[in-house]
Parts: sequence; structure tokens; C-alpha cells
Amino acid sequence: MLRTRLCDLLSIEYPIIQGGLAYLARVGLCAAVSEAGGLGQITAATLPDPEALRAEIRLVKAATSKPFGVNFAMGYRKLEAYIDVALEEGVRIVTITGGNPEPYMKYIDERVPGVKKIILVAGVRAAQKAESLGADAVIAVGYDGGGHLGRDDVGTMALVPRVVDAVKIPVVASGGIVDGRGLMAALALGAEGIEMGTRFVATQECPAHEAYKRMLVEAKENETIIMERSIGRPARVLKTGGAQRVLDAEARGAALEELLPLISGQVNAKAALEGNMEEGFVYAGQGVGMIHDVPTVAELFDRILAEARAISRKLSALQ
Repeated sequence: MLRTRLCDLLSIEYPIIQGGLAYLARVGLCAAVSEAGGLGQITAATLPDPEALRAEIRLVKAATSKPFGVNFAMGYRKLEAYIDVALEEGVRIVTITGGNPEPYMKYIDERVPGVKKIILVAGVRAAQKAESLGADAVIAVGYDGGGHLGRDDVGTMALVPRVVDAVKIPVVASGGIVDGRGLMAALALGAEGIEMGTRFVATQECPAHEAYKRMLVEAKENETIIMERSIGRPARVLKTGGAQRVLDAEARGAALEELLPLISGQVNAKAALEGNMEEGFVYAGQGVGMIHDVPTVAELFDRILAEARAISRKLSALQ
């Protein structure tokens, strides 16, 4: 019932991808998602050096024989050396997020043809461009999502069908999706799978600090805010002390030089990994209002699939 072109493309059982999750997409979470039948990912750009990525890849291979990917998020550091390590270690699925993917797509193709490249987009033109460059699939992330978003403020429900109509390659829906209802809605919109970030943070295998997970369980759908809009890279986060400092600085017209120390990866890690919400900030999408617990990844998959199948039966009864 749930097998789509995305499953065939990536050799996975269910059309569910775990987001790149800066600092958090490590071996435990990645392997658990892949073992459950989805596509787990390792985050590359927030690892300290390429050899740390090599070690992480080898740990994932020891933990699961199923496919997994590596996420390359632009804006943290130069990624060529990280890509080299991933290719040397046999990684054949990558996602590229956070900017113009063209240079890195070419870099990968010149070294190892046939690597599956999935590109995060927030609009129709970006999706069409990714397809023209040879992307195998695109992830369309709507305004509902956590982390860095597009500048057009278009929600997932409106964006996904527009992208589906504009490209021939598989489209993955992302943004505000946390359960089987979101999965079935995405498929109804024409997507061939979903990517979840916030929901996977609130799992037992994710290395996020317990304070972060607790905030996700307690937060309502209207308790996220958008920061970094003044510098053209809006990001949806939970309401923390660190996030409020960014908003206050933007409100008074702070220059980029003043903002950079407030929005650095280290400030994000201070909250995400250390639990210091007063000093740091953490990403979360609007689907947070539907997160009520912190299950294992296997339990989460079981729940999502049961919900999806129940919805399928309900819709079939309407015919």
C-alpha cells in the first residue's frame, strides 16, 4: 500500500526519510530509522572533521545493513573533504540542503556517477532547477517546517502539489508532518514520501538533550517563532531565551555582524545538546503540537503505519 517510487529509488521499505538534523543526526538515530524501514541519515557538516564522518559512517554500517544517507548542509563549512570521505566509504545516497546545490552535485557526479542525490527546495523554480541538474528527487519543505525555510511563506499543503505538478522526479513532502495522517495527506497531494525532522528529535534514539525533547512534548502548534528573517534566511524555532535575543536584535535593526554570534551553530548546540534553553535556540516545526511523547523509532514507525492503514481503510469505505 505504501510502496512508492521513492521506495524503489532508495531501496527502502517505507517512504519516510529522517531529516538531516544538525548535531543530532548521528549513528543511533540514523541506524534506528533505517532498521525500521525508512531512510536514516547522518549529518556531515556539524561533525568536527571529515574523519569524524568516516567513523560515523562505519558505526552505522556496523549497526544496520539497510540503506542510509548522508546530509550535506551548506553554510557551515566547505564540504568537499566530507563528500570525499562519504564516497570513499561507499555512501550512495546524499541529501543537499541550505543553498545552491549545483557545485556539490557536479562534484559528486565527477567522482562517483550514480549516487542518488536528493535536494531540499522551498519553491517550484528551485525544484525545477534541481531536476535539470540531475537530482533524483526533491524534498519540498513548507513554511510549517522547523529549521531554515524558504522566503515565500508558503505552507506545505499549498507547496507540495505545486512542486509535484512542476517536476517528473519523486517529490518528498516536509514541514509539519509528524504522524500517519501527515503521511497519507502527503501521498494524497501527489508526494511519494515524507521527511520528518522535529518528530524524530522526540525519539529515544535521538541524542538531543532531554530538555529539548520535553519542550517538544509540551509545546503547542502556535509556540514556534521565525527568526533570521531580517537577513533573508528565516528559521522556525521554539521560544527560548536564545531565540528571543535574536528577535530583539533584529527588531532594533542589528547588522549581520551583531547577529552572527547569536545564530551560530555553537549557540544551537548549547540548547540542543546541553539543554541550555536560556542561552541557546532549537529548531521545531508547527507539527510540534501533535507530539505528545518520546517513543523509540520502531514504536513511532509502528504507530505511523497503523494510522496510515486505518486512514486508507476509512477512505476506501467512502467509495
